[in-house]
Amino acid sequence: MSLINIGVRAHDYGQGSVTEIAQRIGQYPINCVQLALPKSFPFISEQPGQISPGFGNYVRDVFARHDINIAVLGCYINPIHPDPEERERALQRFEEHLQFARDFGCAIVGTETGSRNADCTYHPDNHGQAAFDELVVSVKRLAGVAERHGVFVGIEGVAHHHTINTYERMNALLAEVNSPNVKVIYDPVNFFPLDACDDQQKLMDEAFDAFGEHIVAIHCKDFVKQNGQKTGDLPSGTGDMDHVHLFNLLKQKKPHVHVILESTNQQNVAQILRFVDAAQTQTD
Repeated sequence: MSLINIGVRAHDYGQGSVTEIAQRIGQYPINCVQLALPKSFPFISEQPGQISPGFGNYVRDVFARHDINIAVLGCYINPIHPDPEERERALQRFEEHLQFARDFGCAIVGTETGSRNADCTYHPDNHGQAAFDELVVSVKRLAGVAERHGVFVGIEGVAHHHTINTYERMNALLAEVNSPNVKVIYDPVNFFPLDACDDQQKLMDEAFDAFGEHIVAIHCKDFVKQNGQKTGDLPSGTGDMDHVHLFNLLKQKKPHVHVILESTNQQNVAQILRFVDAAQTQTD
């Protein structure tokens, strides 16, 4: 039996009804999904107030018929949005996801860490103390809700672009928030420095040394180097990412962790799953 739970992002399979999305994904040997509700279901808006225990139970049960569990609810907000009103709406939406996550059979609600730019693109001030301090305020608020509902806030760092852009800043955030319900969604490719990603094994080892105990889910994709810089959010097996080393780490340190493949679709997923299966067989 594999020690890795392979999943996909549901929104990579288009929009539709709950049954349609579950059927599209369920025809492949996939164990779990990351589900961003408005991206998959056109009848769900990005405004809070539509989610209920009944809807969560329904989604959970439909996916379960295909032996798929909801690993992560994706609610990717900008927790330091420059517009206070937009930030408040985003935080309320995330809090709603935390409140109902268990009804989906899910324990993790995930987000990246935002930017001084409303669209989460790079801003030089993202690397400063003020942006970090604002993020701490937002995450502490979310942590309190997560603790009350017995679920986890999953934080994903992104090198260069976002507020949490280094391993050191991730550890600093975890220490400042100081909540057992704030964890890490680790995406190696996102967290590799743009211009210093040659020694992948060392970078992955350092991540697990730094915050491995807090990792609750993995995002998995590929990249290539162009002109000395990391480029592309590519499907696994189409670039230079050392999947074998990643899977070795997961088998040793995080057995059965949810691994969400990015950039899959109905045209390429069978090939990607074959690549992933082959990479797993090469592990120790």
